[in-house]
Amino acid sequence: MTRASLNKQPHEVASMFDDVAERYDLTNDVLSLGQDRRWRREVARAVDARPAQKVLDLAAGTATSSLPFTRTGAYVVPCDFSLGMLQVGKKKHTWLPFTAGDATRLPFKDDTFDAVTISFGLRNVQDTDAALREMYRVTRPGGRVVICEFSHPTWAPFRTVYTEYLMRALPPVARAVSSNPDAYVYLAESIRAWPDQPGLAERLRKAGWSKVAWRNLTGGVVALHRGFKEDPGLRES
Repeated sequence: MTRASLNKQPHEVASMFDDVAERYDLTNDVLSLGQDRRWRREVARAVDARPAQKVLDLAAGTATSSLPFTRTGAYVVPCDFSLGMLQVGKKKHTWLPFTAGDATRLPFKDDTFDAVTISFGLRNVQDTDAALREMYRVTRPGGRVVICEFSHPTWAPFRTVYTEYLMRALPPVARAVSSNPDAYVYLAESIRAWPDQPGLAERLRKAGWSKVAWRNLTGGVVALHRGFKEDPGLRES
């Protein structure tokens, strides 16, 4: 079994997710106490996919995160660099165009998608800034990005309790339900090392995104960040 380190070597991270693919959705449901379902609903609202729009769902895994977009009539491309995750997803959802791809070198043309979204995956990319630039490149002018990621609880006493849960409770719970519990030790460590809400917002701006904003969910345990790719034509008019 593979456990990635915080330097996030792509082959280690991909292999780690291959190991947990079969029970990944169940494990997430247990560890989040069912909150992951609510978070995904909020992502769907923020993306606001419309019929015939093209949506790129990065770090899509088994495509659980992609399904809400398909229900709107949008064309959704689930993309992930874990072949194990993609294979499990393809068995469940044969009609979806699963695509293998690295977020730092996306296999898509410039200005392709109306919306790009990534849920709980940006934290696992080795070069966050390169991924944000790639998302910008493949988004059409006027399009948007929505990032759902673990963040920093805003209330200090709760932040302390949450940190204790991550490092003490999460690994034993993962041992009970996951095929690779060591992977969840890495995930807990990566959450603690992740930038706070303003820090991620600043990185989005540096990558070119405009009108960057965020909204906290579950007291800041998770944050939704959004940005837009300016349309030069609209700006000039």
